[in-house]
Amino acid sequence: MIEVKSLDKPDERRDFPMGHMEVLKLSGLSFGVATFEPGWRWSESVKEIAGTESCQVHHTGLVVQGRLAIRMDDGTETEVDPGEVFVCPPGHDAWVVGDEQVILYDFAGGAADYAKAKGA
Repeated sequence: MIEVKSLDKPDERRDFPMGHMEVLKLSGLSFGVATFEPGWRWSESVKEIAGTESCQVHHTGLVVQGRLAIRMDDGTETEVDPGEVFVCPPGHDAWVVGDEQVILYDFAGGAADYAKAKGA
């Protein structure tokens, strides 16, 4: 069976301080479109919702707009620019770099649990 959904009509939207995640649910895929405003940081905007010290979601993504910094729990740090694809395992913080909004696409299930209250 072929499934097609539009980014303009997400199945779910999760709002959190300085951003939101729109989720499209298809068989075998939760696809997310994350929007983070300048000043957004996971540890300040989503940590309380997630109930964990760092983000425990595995992300496979593509940054469409803006720059995103990621720091792993072990201190490893990188920045992801527009047009770059990334894989980020659980155990990290992330934040917007600069004054431009970050828009990223999250594939491979990362969107399924992102910014959901623990146990929800």
